[in-house]
Amino acid sequence: MPREFDTIVIGAGFAGMYMLHRLRALGFTALVVEAGEDVGGTWYWNRYPGARCDVQSLEYSYSFSPEITREWSWSERYAAQPEILRYARYVADRLNLIEDIRFGTRVTAAGYDDGRWTVTTDDGDVLRATYLITAVGCLSAANVPGLPGLDTFDGHWHHTGRWPHEGVDFTGKRVAVVGTGSSGIQVIPAIAEQAAHLTVFQRTPSFSTPAVNGPLDPAQERWFHDNRGRARTSPGGFLIEYGDRSAFDVSPQERQAEFERRWTQGGVGFLAGFYDLLLTEEANQLAADFVRDKIRALVTDPATAERLIPTGYPIGLKRLCLDTGYYPTYNRPNVTLVDLPVTEVVPTGIRTAEAAHEAEVIVFATGYDAITGALLAMDIRGRDGLSLRDAWAAGPGSYLGLMSAGFPNLFTITGPGSPSVLTNMIVSIEQHVEWIAACLGDLRRDLGPRAVIEAGAGAEAAWMEHVREMAEFTLYAKSESWYSGANIPGKPRVFLPYVGGLGNYRAKCDDVAARGYEGFIRT
Repeated sequence: MPREFDTIVIGAGFAGMYMLHRLRALGFTALVVEAGEDVGGTWYWNRYPGARCDVQSLEYSYSFSPEITREWSWSERYAAQPEILRYARYVADRLNLIEDIRFGTRVTAAGYDDGRWTVTTDDGDVLRATYLITAVGCLSAANVPGLPGLDTFDGHWHHTGRWPHEGVDFTGKRVAVVGTGSSGIQVIPAIAEQAAHLTVFQRTPSFSTPAVNGPLDPAQERWFHDNRGRARTSPGGFLIEYGDRSAFDVSPQERQAEFERRWTQGGVGFLAGFYDLLLTEEANQLAADFVRDKIRALVTDPATAERLIPTGYPIGLKRLCLDTGYYPTYNRPNVTLVDLPVTEVVPTGIRTAEAAHEAEVIVFATGYDAITGALLAMDIRGRDGLSLRDAWAAGPGSYLGLMSAGFPNLFTITGPGSPSVLTNMIVSIEQHVEWIAACLGDLRRDLGPRAVIEAGAGAEAAWMEHVREMAEFTLYAKSESWYSGANIPGKPRVFLPYVGGLGNYRAKCDDVAARGYEGFIRT
């Protein structure tokens, strides 16, 4: 007989761990199913050299437990992957979560019938629950390009999102890195220090600003703890200074000084100096030109600098990266920059239309099938056998990023149509988990242990139209990026996250709940 639970949670990253903790507090029986062999989610899989969070450590941590906050101390402003994974393990042990997590198990299918979800795993096990909650992460389905000839390569290849846990030694090797997005910008400087020669294959250069990493300032840490509650209602879930002036409300000298101040401070706040940097092309151009000039100053070879300078799209419309020494890496004699496209992989390396480039190791820093990829990798079927893949064939449909019509009792944490990747993910995760937990508690109180909740089709359509309209109001609608699935061939071009700000989104979710879960159908 299948094992029965009130709730099954898919994924044991920061979302799944907190969801389990809240479910336990409500008295729900719960099982978390996790493909990895440990907690941590993306920080379990992403172990490449240089991997670290681009959100400050203090902000990329749970806020729900004052005890955990007091007991844990971060070593750096931006924690590296091993430290973040240690933190995740510490929380799991501190809250005794491990006993309700099943590791090394991947969910392959889930079907809804007669008020219950039946979940099938890759080892053939069958589990059943009233509620199914996905905590699979927005950036967890690795995108490995289908390059011709990859199977003929004589060396080894790796994807940054599925890094070997034993590590990779690049000492004295000829290495090729494909991709210059966020993970590429982190891994390239680290590999360059080890490899005999590093060839970087770039399709579209990224805008990157300096992290300015270093030891934590105790005074800053005290200030943060005194003020972190404000992050819950801020636009991005960050405790940063959001400018309330237009870039044109100040003199050119003042504007340049503000850009310089934020560049020197480092971090995600560079584009928050003026409120219109992501709203008008004229204001955005000013910020973009500032960064372009910085690249020219950091890269000694003018031709290489120009190839590293992003053009043709506004700054911030593809993910704004943070780096530690990325641009000066191209001043090293053992680093070569090559423009894509790659025509094929050959036994000895990579070939472009212009030349063949030898490599003993290939690293794909090619990102993810973001936000929807991990969800659609499972065969999820809702009411009357409706496939999630079919329901989302033209793009995902979701009400508040939380539920989809036709899929009763299925919740998505930071799903499409929520702020998710445009915010501090930890703050967004906490908001979603707390809303879902409160919803389940209300359902049980009002309608009993087998209550059903589903997004109404009309509410879903209205919400997705609102998501689209908000994106159209900004410059996001003018850019092709993984935010809209542009990095995955054949993926529908739909802007996936909600750009209205986390504080506004939180208020909308709270209002929906206060109105008796308006837009949801409860039975």
